[in-house]
Amino acid sequence: MDVVALLVIVALPLLGILSVQEALAGFSDPNVVLIAALFVIGEGLVRTGIAYRIGEWMAERAGNSETRLIVLLMVSVAGLGSVMSSTGVVAIFIPVVLSIAARMKVSPSRLMMPLAFAGLISGMLSLVATPPNVVVHSELLRTEHGANVVGIERQHKFSTRVISPDSSTLVHEGDVLLLDLFSPKDDLRNLCQTMRLEPLHFKAAYFIDQSREVGMAEVALPPGSQLIGKNLLELTFRSRWGLNVVGLRRDQAAIDEQLVEEKLKLGDTLLVIGTWKAIRQLQTQPRDFLVLSLPAEVDNVAPALNQAPYALISLAVMVGLMISGLVPNVIAALIGCLLMGASRCIDMESAYRAIHWQSLILIVGMLPFALALQKTGGIALAVDGLVGVLGGAGPYVILATLFAITALIGLFISNTATAVLMAPVAITTAQQLGASPYPFAMIVALAASAAFMTPVSSPVNTLVLGPGQYRFADFVKVGVPFTILVMIVSVVMVPWIFAL
Repeated sequence: MDVVALLVIVALPLLGILSVQEALAGFSDPNVVLIAALFVIGEGLVRTGIAYRIGEWMAERAGNSETRLIVLLMVSVAGLGSVMSSTGVVAIFIPVVLSIAARMKVSPSRLMMPLAFAGLISGMLSLVATPPNVVVHSELLRTEHGANVVGIERQHKFSTRVISPDSSTLVHEGDVLLLDLFSPKDDLRNLCQTMRLEPLHFKAAYFIDQSREVGMAEVALPPGSQLIGKNLLELTFRSRWGLNVVGLRRDQAAIDEQLVEEKLKLGDTLLVIGTWKAIRQLQTQPRDFLVLSLPAEVDNVAPALNQAPYALISLAVMVGLMISGLVPNVIAALIGCLLMGASRCIDMESAYRAIHWQSLILIVGMLPFALALQKTGGIALAVDGLVGVLGGAGPYVILATLFAITALIGLFISNTATAVLMAPVAITTAQQLGASPYPFAMIVALAASAAFMTPVSSPVNTLVLGPGQYRFADFVKVGVPFTILVMIVSVVMVPWIFAL
């Protein structure tokens, strides 16, 4: 996606659609810096063990109740995901949930989809929860209503407070629906039974040897892993990571023949054998590996464990500055990063490594594309078609249509790119209808995070595909009704909070 974004930057000036300055304007956009800073803040929360401690607390509070576990899981993940990357949060919780599932003797398939959906819902909870929210807000400020938006900000706190005041309703309704689908008390037991496949993970077990220092663990490949597209020979896996790969699972099937020459794909699961020390080292590289067992204590994967109070203070200062409006959001985020560094929650090397540069390049490349659509009349064409067909049906129908279009586009391209394309369409539609741009922009922001319907519509879904042993159809069965639920709640409550 980042390569495509760079091609857009090159193509638009060559075709005479934009000037070089306009094509490169995304590099100077404050929101790009804001998103980069938020990656660093999230890494600080991981390195200080806050996310892991929440997982431990959740396991203790849940006891043996699956219903309580699902509720605590969704609330915890949604809360953490509102201030850090939802993909990172879900990756942290996968081994925790697998461990709990083994202890409670329940199938991981009953817990992994609620985990993923909570991660997606977290993107609806605050302005800084996911890049599409920042993109939509930036587009609001760039429109001809920009001056009015800045003035209204103080009243609605759209740019600093929880971005979606109806988000708590979405979390609650999401809990209810997923409990209906996954709890033992539900009336849809047949659906659950069809989704409950063979147990996913090889339980990490010690080999029976004298040292008891050698074990095995299951390792998944997350989106963005450098291993994807390469085989074990190219990677020199054994010499590089000190582990032997003895098994590969893909799409619920084991691959035994020509294992070392098989090109690795997104979602593959490797069974590795080696020392626990080497396995722990994989846990410190979450960008490339997702260890589905917990062979190490929290302090092994949280090197700044003692600095947790300072990380919380840094986070509180950042959020407080954003809510108060004393400084711009990007300055508040940079202050939070500096505090994280000053208190040794994160070092410079980890900070640079935490930034997902592909996401930033994608945003930088897509922003001029949206400008090109506006200059060439593409946005006006789309808006005229939408208003011409549905203008007489009323704003609620148009809001529902915008939500559906955004959610469907998000199945094929990233949610950030979807927000870049749909935000100007939504805001211009509001202008033509003589309505406030707020509810229309909010609908796009919410729909951009509603990637529930397929396992490939979001990295979060892809992460749980292997551990949950899901099929493509499983996400369709649960994701479609869940998306409709989110759409109904959004279309009803957003105009109620942000008046049309």
